[in-house]
Order: sequence, then C-alpha cells, then structure tokens
Amino acid sequence: MRRLLLALPFALLPGFVLAAEHDHDHDHAHHDSLGAHEHGAAELDAALDGSTLEIELRSPAMNLVGFEHAPSSDADKRKIADARKQLEQPNSLFGLPAAAGCTLAETELESPLFEGEAHDHGEEHEHDEEHESQHSEIHAHYRFDCATPQALQALDLQGLFKAFPGTQKIQAQLIGPKGQRGAQLDADQPRATF
Repeated sequence: MRRLLLALPFALLPGFVLAAEHDHDHDHAHHDSLGAHEHGAAELDAALDGSTLEIELRSPAMNLVGFEHAPSSDADKRKIADARKQLEQPNSLFGLPAAAGCTLAETELESPLFEGEAHDHGEEHEHDEEHESQHSEIHAHYRFDCATPQALQALDLQGLFKAFPGTQKIQAQLIGPKGQRGAQLDADQPRATF
C-alpha cells in the first residue's frame, strides 16, 4: 500500500536535522527515534505518480488532539474522535483543486490513541502501556485517483492548519513530474508546489 512513500521518511527528509536542533524539554525525549518528534511540527510526504496521488502525514498527537497520553476522560475521547473525523475528510485538509478531479481511494489512520477507541483494553493493555512512556504519533496515509493530474500544481494546507491549530509548521516533501522538492510550511505560507 505504501509503494511510493515507503522510502521517503528516511531517505529524503532534512526535517530530522531541524528537529534535532530543537531543545526538547521533556525528560523522555531520548525515547524518540531519530529525534524527529517535535511539538508543533509535522511531516508530510506527497507523491504524484501518473494519476495516483499519495499523501502521508506524520504528526505528534499533541498537534492534533492537544495531548499524547491514553485518553483518560470523555473529553479526551471526544477530542480523539473529532481529530479522527477531520483526518477522514482529507479534501478539506489538503486543498486539492476541483479541476484535478481527485477522488479518495484509500485512507489509513494509525495511532496508539486510535487503538483503544473501538474496542476495550483487554489483551491490548500491555501494548497501550508500552506507548504511555513514548510520544504518541498520528500517521495518516491517503491515496487519491486523479482524473486530470496535470491540474494538480500544488497542495494548500491552509485547511489542515485551521483544523489543527496546534500544528505550527510542516516539513513537506513533494515528488511529481518535475522532480522532488521540499518546503517548510506554516499557516502564513501553507502552499507547496509539485
């Protein structure tokens, strides 16, 4: 399912260097793989291959729901459900132009926070505890089929910054017909071109 993007996170992301410069004030920062976990910062990879557009968003849960611990109250559970609902509507997050005729073909959402949502903690309990000491991340992976891919010149993440104000910057990598480019995006500069 992740044919195009599988190699991207490690091979192409200068974001790891940026994240390593951030002075993380949590005492459990040493659990982070490659130091890539930074509150307020997320990573997005997008690849346009023929008529297929794949987008992968990786973000600390803090940016999307306001906390990283297992949900301990109904309010926490509501925040997780709301974030999930917004992530299930990627058209409003990525500003895909109507002219490109992109239809969502596949959505995958992964996070330790989502795991306890649909079923009780019975045999999963150990697994959840294991995540408690780590930073919770949310990964969203989307595949679109685009009728007119040449109309897809850029991604506009204004909707994503609006939906998740805890996300202050996004390190984006886009691969398209013109090659690969990287961009650091924020609410004032939410657009990245292919």
